[in-house]
Amino acid sequence: MASHNPVFRSGNTAVITGAASGIGLALSQKCASYGMKVIMIDINASNLAAAKALIVGNVEIVEMDVSRIVEYESLKAKIISEFNGTISLLVLNAGIVIKSNWTDTEYFHRVIDVNVFGVIHGLNTLLTLVTKNSTAENPSAVVITGSKQGITNPPGNPAYNASKAAIKTLAEHLAFDLSKLSPNTSVHLLVPGWTFTGLSGNLAFAPAQEKRAKPSGAWLPEEVVEYLEKKMLEKQFYVICPDNDVDEALDKARIAWGADDLILGRPPLTRWREEWKEESDKWLKNKIIGETADQPSRRKGSQSSSSSH
Repeated sequence: MASHNPVFRSGNTAVITGAASGIGLALSQKCASYGMKVIMIDINASNLAAAKALIVGNVEIVEMDVSRIVEYESLKAKIISEFNGTISLLVLNAGIVIKSNWTDTEYFHRVIDVNVFGVIHGLNTLLTLVTKNSTAENPSAVVITGSKQGITNPPGNPAYNASKAAIKTLAEHLAFDLSKLSPNTSVHLLVPGWTFTGLSGNLAFAPAQEKRAKPSGAWLPEEVVEYLEKKMLEKQFYVICPDNDVDEALDKARIAWGADDLILGRPPLTRWREEWKEESDKWLKNKIIGETADQPSRRKGSQSSSSSH
């Protein structure tokens, strides 16, 4: 789609973490196609080199661990010395998904260090470069990649869900504060749906023969980036992406059902509890928030739950 968002103007600088694959790579390609100067950041140098080879344009790669603020400080110095000290688009996209158990302290530390402090360090060091020259004619933007797991909170990976819930909160506060402090800097929380990268895991490019066929329900990273660009143009903060299995109405219904656990005094995570499955499935089929004929059943269910727990 043709962009009318001046953030993507030719000659502007984009800084993108987690850029060696998936959404980060697709967004790097998008920015380069508009003539932007793109700084692609990832922890794996060989992946970055392979990603850069796929892009035509003004691209620089930086191997970096986003959990280490000292590396962000070095990046800031580089941007000041080589890129005029101005960032038009900052995309804090790097993240990891690992699973373990409640006794594994390292699991919690590693996920929080990368997924949460990787964003915090980026804002601590680079935000002033995003906001300092932002004007109505030449605005800037911050995109932070969250997850539906940080909103609907399905069981199975508490550290990851907690990290993405924290990211949502941080992004909301950033948007609120910048609306006053730097009104020409927009903030967007990117929440992808099911996104297929075609890679064999997070850590390496897959040889061509190992690449899997895209599942029919998934979006490609390029589709996520197109949706993000559209929502940025519409000045939307929450960019909650559908996919080919889950549409926007179902996403909203799932979010509303989860919020009602708190509002109606239900146990947490009722959507995944066997005793609530029939009721939640029935309500979710309506998809229309606030206008479902099953509202009385939800209230009744809440009362019966309160008496049994």
